[in-house]
Amino acid sequence: MAESSNETRDLQTLLIGIDAGCRSVLEPLFDQNQLPNLQRLFGGASGALESQIPPWTASAWPSLYTGTNPGKHGVFDFLAFEGYEWSVVNATHVRRRSLWEYLDNYGYRSVVVNVPITHPPRPFDGALVPGYTAPESPECHPPGLFAEIEDAIGEYHVYGTVESATECVRMRGDAFRYLVDRFEPDFGFVEFQWTDAICHKRPGDWGELERVYGAVDRQIGEILDFCSPRNVIVVSDHGMGPYNGRTFLVNEYLDQQGYVQTTNGGDGMPSWSAVRDQQLKRGVHATRYDASLIERLTAGAARFGMTSQRIESILSLVGLKEFVLRHVPTTAISTAAQQVDFPRSRAYMRSRTELGVRINLQGREPGGIVPPGKYESVRSDLIDRLQAVETPTGDPVFESVVRREQQFSGPFSDQAPDIITIPADFDQFLSTQIGTQQFSEPNEPWNHKRDGIVAAHGESIDETASLTNAHLFDVTPTVLATFDVPADVAMDGRVLPIVDSAGDREYPPFELERRKVTTNRSIEDRLADLGYIE
Repeated sequence: MAESSNETRDLQTLLIGIDAGCRSVLEPLFDQNQLPNLQRLFGGASGALESQIPPWTASAWPSLYTGTNPGKHGVFDFLAFEGYEWSVVNATHVRRRSLWEYLDNYGYRSVVVNVPITHPPRPFDGALVPGYTAPESPECHPPGLFAEIEDAIGEYHVYGTVESATECVRMRGDAFRYLVDRFEPDFGFVEFQWTDAICHKRPGDWGELERVYGAVDRQIGEILDFCSPRNVIVVSDHGMGPYNGRTFLVNEYLDQQGYVQTTNGGDGMPSWSAVRDQQLKRGVHATRYDASLIERLTAGAARFGMTSQRIESILSLVGLKEFVLRHVPTTAISTAAQQVDFPRSRAYMRSRTELGVRINLQGREPGGIVPPGKYESVRSDLIDRLQAVETPTGDPVFESVVRREQQFSGPFSDQAPDIITIPADFDQFLSTQIGTQQFSEPNEPWNHKRDGIVAAHGESIDETASLTNAHLFDVTPTVLATFDVPADVAMDGRVLPIVDSAGDREYPPFELERRKVTTNRSIEDRLADLGYIE
């Protein structure tokens, strides 16, 4: 890192984001004295931080940094849909002010590093280096900042690999400290993503958890020493833990109930096979054959009913599944997969991380076939059916199945799935795949849970106050209160009792910018690698 003066840069408030941070991971590491800096922060006010629905990175972080539910900010998933087409979400899909933009209104400067869904950045007083769903070497604010950071600290990567995870963590700390020195902000927000990614890539590997969390703790210690923040708040967007339930193939169930129609040979939106997903997680990429030739052959075979799901079953029986997976390009497997035929289906799950079922409504979808007069009867029927679904062992698949208006409020609520499906205890894994049966073993042994964490320490913090019932939406109003800045009346959160409230007020309408489409294929590949896109 570039040298700076020995003086510390006093922040009014530092917000530390630990993606997927939760007590079930932190406490064993605390017991082993592996995380002294975090443990010290958790010695103040701390508790569970309830996440939203859906509790996934792309929607949860915008909810956290706007203080609103997805129906108000407009991001429900990693994917944004236009009819049956989709793209990866970015900051132009977030239709509310961010925490740092509220502070900018009151003359406070901010430095924001690695927060998901912040690319491309909007201008404000301060600096921003985007996080998850940004491309490598992303556009930063102010323009030209990325090259400046690399000149000052060396290489900077948004993503990295398992092997370079601790280096990526170090890059976050180095970049944040450089920018604090350079911009002298009042507010700082730094997020660490690898605490989530390592759980997807090395589920249940406590050695890897200790390695990544240890690196995060060291960077937190260096940031605290360098910045001397008056207030520190630690948050996560959701929790993480083992899944002991089953994978429920929602579209396979809807197929058997007469709602979904399928197609073979690559004509519909892919429901990528579990075979492909498993290979991606092992980091295997086959390059031995001409992919275009094999894709043509597998697509042709699929049209005659020989889909990748059936091929997988046959290969397993004869012991050749692993051999084929090592040598056949994954694109060929997805091309051969049986898929949902969206225009011909009455209802379907588009994306498993949306946590919901969409009705193919006339006048709304490009090829809608459900008449508006039948919408509520179809929705009621689907809710009744889904609420009754049980695993083979008799456990309910869903904690609740509700209409979207029961879960979301705001001008963008109509972009949510028509029916919201919340898995029981977040122990049942939902899948959009079409298969040979409705249930299978969990696609991922670890995945997201509802409860994250919050901890607070500092001059403005009442460390004796209870954090019971703290919610993700409460973070932005609470941070604003540490600056004596009122919350927005449109926010869904409240100021947590650890800070004196500055009240609330109406802010001027947010100026919506034109949405931009993410076209970077490598971002889609990373989402698939972590199991977010099937």
